Amino acid sequence: MTAVPGPAEDDHVRRYVLTVTCPDRVGIVAAVSGFIAEHGGWVLEAAQHGDLSTGRFFLRIEVIADSLPFDPAGFRERFAPVAAAFDMDWRLTDTDVAKRVVVLVSREDHCLADLLYRFGSGDLACEIPLVVSNHEALRPVVERHGVAFRHVPVPGPGDAGGRAAAFAEVARLFEEAGGDVLVLARYMQILPPDLCRRYPGRIINIHHSFLPSFAGARPYHQAFERGVKLIGATCHYVTADLDEGPIVEQDTRRIDHTDTPEELMRIGRDIERTVLARGLRWHLEDRVLLNGGRTVVFA
Repeated sequence: MTAVPGPAEDDHVRRYVLTVTCPDRVGIVAAVSGFIAEHGGWVLEAAQHGDLSTGRFFLRIEVIADSLPFDPAGFRERFAPVAAAFDMDWRLTDTDVAKRVVVLVSREDHCLADLLYRFGSGDLACEIPLVVSNHEALRPVVERHGVAFRHVPVPGPGDAGGRAAAFAEVARLFEEAGGDVLVLARYMQILPPDLCRRYPGRIINIHHSFLPSFAGARPYHQAFERGVKLIGATCHYVTADLDEGPIVEQDTRRIDHTDTPEELMRIGRDIERTVLARGLRWHLEDRVLLNGGRTVVFA
């Protein structure tokens, strides 16, 4: 019998990542692990969580692809009866198929520039085929990285028809680019509810505040007026309810009475970059599972 090469023998190990959400009951782990073992699967990583408050069970397993005798389509076909027996919502992804990230941005470049750097350096395992903006200002930044840039102006709130057409164009470009996830990297527009509902769990936003505190505009000024001692940023999925989507990642930094609103904004930009990058990475690695209005993050 030929041994399956492990990570120490091969830096690049193609994996299948299986994620499962279902009603909690006895036998789920045994059924899934038994299926994998039955076909000779080599598990690299496994994590599980049972939520007593919702009665839901969450599971994430990474399997060395070459240890199994079938491709992703074959895995899905054979696993379907197991999933049906436990009423599973499940997904299988192949780490050799990079997810495609489309970025929305306005004028501020700090989050965008960080994502483009991480993408170019290989720190983020994805493709970024397209950046869409409601301003032309960041076109040079994007095109320097060899990424396509599209300018889609968004009219003000008084032009409902124009706004609807603009966001229809955003959705069209996302589909045309084969986007898997839409990232709002300081995109200073509110997405229409129908667009949010169209891509549940596939739109990620970075909010320059430690939500649920200081939602809406000018959060750092709000924090300054309240004399807070901690400021932070929140990466969350976008829903039709403004700034209330399931939270993926957050971080904070301690401040004091000597810090001005401008200094808070400078500190906040650093937090925003790191929080968005971490949240997006976990999403790309299928480590985030939705649990109603919350998330389970197998980081």
